[in-house]
Amino acid sequence: MNLEKWLNRYKTDCAMKYNSDSTKENYTSGVKCFLVKFDKYSEPKEIPTQEIKEYLLTFKTINTRKHNICAIKSFYQLTVGMPNKIDKIPYPKSDKKLPIVLSIDEIQSMFKVCENLKHKVILALLYSCGLRVSELINLKWKHIDRSRMIINILQAKGNKDRQVMLTPELLPLLEKYYFEYKPKEYVLNGQFPEKQLQYSDRSVGEVVKKIAAKSGINKRVYTHLIRHCSFTHMVENGTDINLIQKLAGHSNVKTTNIYLHISHNHISKIQSPLSQIQL
Repeated sequence: MNLEKWLNRYKTDCAMKYNSDSTKENYTSGVKCFLVKFDKYSEPKEIPTQEIKEYLLTFKTINTRKHNICAIKSFYQLTVGMPNKIDKIPYPKSDKKLPIVLSIDEIQSMFKVCENLKHKVILALLYSCGLRVSELINLKWKHIDRSRMIINILQAKGNKDRQVMLTPELLPLLEKYYFEYKPKEYVLNGQFPEKQLQYSDRSVGEVVKKIAAKSGINKRVYTHLIRHCSFTHMVENGTDINLIQKLAGHSNVKTTNIYLHISHNHISKIQSPLSQIQL
């Protein structure tokens, strides 16, 4: 099989079909692995559906398998011209694991031990309005609208724009950080401020882990967990779930409803049938 020919064709089709760079990159990577696996066939249309099924079962996690089904299905639809090639391969049900969020006291302990000004800005921006790490590192000063007290999140997941609140408590911290670090375009500069490069997502992850470890939190703490904590605590404070959906940038409120499930306030107030029993 001419791998380069088919992969180049698919890259072109992806560029025409998808807006998201991450979708194009991930799908192309999945299709490349697929084509390498079945290089013995002269054309993709010759690959038996049964062998595609067996290939997909080699992926141990449900989410990885679903991702590869999507990539292969896209390849056959856009590039091979066989949209029904893998229609009979069912999508596996997704794992429904709830994140173990931090309490407000634990978040407070992270702020308390954070002495580095830039690190505190990172934590504050992530937590104040539930930013994704990609949204944080792409945030520019011109996106922060002090007159309207909002932050404009542009070209976020799915290439969607949205607005989130600019918390008044955040302003003094941002001002202090601005005058000390003097970043120009991006709010967060990378390792060499004079080059005005962006901070990396890996660096943000390391910052969050170090602050959590310093505060003595034993739970697994990662960047996206701070987003979960933000929206869960909003639910517990009585914020309407439809407003949280808009802040989170979710297309469907069903996605946002996860925060109802992990809110300890909602769960702890449920009356157990044991309360009616005399022990």
